[in-house]
Amino acid sequence: MHVIVLGAGVVGIASAYYLARDGHQVTLVDRNRGAALEASYANGGQLSYSYVAPLADPGVWPKLVPWLLSPTSPVRFRPRLDPQQWRWCLQFLAACRGRCSAETTRHLLRLGHASRRLMHELLSREPGLDCAYASSGKLVVYRDAAALESARRQVEFQRGLVADSHYRQEVLDSASCISIEPALDGLRRQIVGGVHTPSEDSADCYRFSIGLLARMRAAGPESRCLFDTSIQGLKVSQGDIVGVETSAGLLEADAYLLASGCDSARLARPLGLALPIYPLKGYSLTAPISDPNAAPTLSVTDFQRKIVYARLGGQLRVAGIADIGGYSRAIAPRRLATLLAEARAAFPAAANYEQLDGWAGLRPATPSGRPILGHSPYRKLWLNVGHGALGFTLSLASGRALADLIGGQSPCVSLDGFTLAGRLGKAGASAC
Repeated sequence: MHVIVLGAGVVGIASAYYLARDGHQVTLVDRNRGAALEASYANGGQLSYSYVAPLADPGVWPKLVPWLLSPTSPVRFRPRLDPQQWRWCLQFLAACRGRCSAETTRHLLRLGHASRRLMHELLSREPGLDCAYASSGKLVVYRDAAALESARRQVEFQRGLVADSHYRQEVLDSASCISIEPALDGLRRQIVGGVHTPSEDSADCYRFSIGLLARMRAAGPESRCLFDTSIQGLKVSQGDIVGVETSAGLLEADAYLLASGCDSARLARPLGLALPIYPLKGYSLTAPISDPNAAPTLSVTDFQRKIVYARLGGQLRVAGIADIGGYSRAIAPRRLATLLAEARAAFPAAANYEQLDGWAGLRPATPSGRPILGHSPYRKLWLNVGHGALGFTLSLASGRALADLIGGQSPCVSLDGFTLAGRLGKAGASAC
């Protein structure tokens, strides 16, 4: 088949890679000058296959007022005259229930562990894929006892969901956190404990995407990439998709895969599909490591600050923040300054923060935190959208499953809980 993949972020590239390996002709279309230049470019670098607890959680409710009032809060809401923003926020609050959070966790764990297996298979098959990959494990640290106790309950809940022999999570006290990650010694008096997951990985998402794109091209000589090509809309005739209107003209294929990140909702709306996707603007800074002994070896997440730290080769990546305020990708200096202040407080001697590269990107999030995967109501149109902060983590399982479905095969992992069916009603999308 000839398949057009709309969007060349890590999710679209992973889909295109597996489609090409299966023998399909792939056309990858993106508005940017190259691949992985938006949400995939400088994200947190963590591959959190097991730590998938969604942002939409009952614990959000007591934090709402501080988040709304503090200029340095990890989550900030900037109201706009945009019905899509308000609808998404109301659906997000509706998803902040224990049952919905538990259901989302269960589904994301299944997809995450499938991605872990596929990542290790890929790196074994493609040993030259240079992406600063490290199987170093992840440590989530907590600054108050109540949050740590909630994390303990989450660990117990997830333990009952996972049969993977590689899966192990352990709740540690403060001294044990410092023992396994000595670079945290400066926060010794602030940390009450943490959750250690040895099976988590880290990598540079941009370098991974570029490497996977090269392998897609090698796997499918007839495949091509159309960059600097804006996607204007999907053309419908007699109830089915017959092409993609682009700045390069009408593109036609046997199947179409929508993987356009935050732009997916705009492209789906004229088709009568109200995809519940809205951007959560995140920030990152990348600085060269100046003292390897002062930089974390594990991937570290500061739960209260919603900031992640990942060692990517000779660089330290610091990422976080979720601004709900529209589609601008401009860097707000104050938000980047917040990240910098936290990095200097946590790992003051780790990196040369005078040489940092700042970045901002839009994470395509659904209210519940679950992506939308699988068939659309249109016979030729498939969906691989809404991964939020887990795009890199879930890209391989999502891409492999969509390639399976497009090829008429059973997906590599059950997509129960992710398909569009049952999520959209007459008034739009349900929260869960």
